[in-house]
Amino acid sequence: MSAPAERIRFTPDETILVLDNDALFRMPLCEYLREDGYRVLEAASTDEAKTILQKWDVKIDVMLTDIELSGELNGFAFASWARSVRPDVEIMFAGTPERAAHAAGKLCEQGPILVRPYEPQLVAQRIKRLVAAREGQRPP
Repeated sequence: MSAPAERIRFTPDETILVLDNDALFRMPLCEYLREDGYRVLEAASTDEAKTILQKWDVKIDVMLTDIELSGELNGFAFASWARSVRPDVEIMFAGTPERAAHAAGKLCEQGPILVRPYEPQLVAQRIKRLVAAREGQRPP
């Protein structure tokens, strides 16, 4: 058996909003990101995410949203709405291989797409790279 992968530790100042109605994906990812030092806000629905984006006075650096959300808006439609409210928020998408491949062909301009299942450390690395690129820094 190989040794476990070394955990990358950041000292982030970023706040991440994770929007996913599937608690089996959302909760472990949020826990991992918190352990890495991120401030993490969780939303199990677009309604919860809308409340956070519209009414909470907190800077949100990155929103990770599932492509397939329950309700009237999919992840891409919700991301468009979120950008109208918070244009400074970077957006990442997550989805099953089939949905991600389909979406990537049509909507790759919207933001990076993570294919499920993914390792939480991959998400943390992608967040750090996304924020670094936005700030004009060399990604880690």
